[in-house]
Amino acid sequence: MDKKPLLYAIISAVLFGLSSPLAKLLLWDISPVAMAGLLYLGAFAGLMIYSLVTWKKTGAGVNKPTPLEKKDWPWLLGATLAGGIIAPISMMLGLNLISGFSTSLLLNLEGVCTAIIAVVVFKENAGRNLWIALLCMTAAGVFLSWDSTQSRFNILGPLLIVLATFCWGIDNNLTRQISEKSPVQITMIKGLIAGTVSLSTALIMGQHVPFDISILYALLLGAFSVGISLVFFIRALKGLGASRTGTFFSLGPFVGAIVSLVIFKNWNEWIILPAFLFMAAGLWFIFNERHTHAHLHRFITHTHSHHHDDLHHMHEHQPQFTGSHSHEHTHPPLNHTHVHWPDTHHRHAH
Repeated sequence: MDKKPLLYAIISAVLFGLSSPLAKLLLWDISPVAMAGLLYLGAFAGLMIYSLVTWKKTGAGVNKPTPLEKKDWPWLLGATLAGGIIAPISMMLGLNLISGFSTSLLLNLEGVCTAIIAVVVFKENAGRNLWIALLCMTAAGVFLSWDSTQSRFNILGPLLIVLATFCWGIDNNLTRQISEKSPVQITMIKGLIAGTVSLSTALIMGQHVPFDISILYALLLGAFSVGISLVFFIRALKGLGASRTGTFFSLGPFVGAIVSLVIFKNWNEWIILPAFLFMAAGLWFIFNERHTHAHLHRFITHTHSHHHDDLHHMHEHQPQFTGSHSHEHTHPPLNHTHVHWPDTHHRHAH
């Protein structure tokens, strides 16, 4: 089983995990709704610069990433509404009310929401390792939600963060349906639409938007924690499916919590060790999953980026290519057995 999607998920999670504590610092100067807009506009701006720099290399030919088609737009618009507008606004409003530490940990629920929606709505297969990993990640979040100063769990306050995680769970599953397409294009469109809507809403509501260096910091944070993070997340979705990517993404809130502890000095003593052990156990179960059985690949013709060193792209064409490339190709019916993730070519029933 290809481990690269796991690396993509880790990079995405770490970058996203940094967003909560760093955004908390910026919320002292920028209103929550405006902050959500600036983060997504930063994602758009950052990837626009990247696209212009790399245009000569990917501007034409079979190496060009697979662009979005008309049939992909409902999935993208739904994902943008849920995960690009409602979720970040909810998160910033919640982050303005509770600590960056608590916010980071409650974001563990995104993995749970993503997995449940993937299994229940989109019928994605979930093995024993996935459910054990989810339990471990949730247990880590429960430990880290303990408020040692008052000896109680802080459950009632962060309802907005819970709403954000649910919306991101919807976003992740909708984006999975178009994960074969260019992740840079998907993220740029998300960033432009979501950022414009959120920032315009903030201005219409008369919320405070300071025109100083803090805007630049917000855009820069968005370029990395939203833009680059989303690109790697979509690549992970393509290779792992929504449930496993969402579970692995639970590493991000843990990173955010640690950074929050370092920045705001609100260490919670003994709870760090068991939370860390549960988090490490969850990652271990996903990393060592081996899902194998006889399965049938049905006849299909589609276009996406691929290479010829796997079991599913043995076709020939002229000229020959050794690396990743994109073109329309046909898969004949094939019945075989091998270990696999629920990736693009393994969305079969069980």
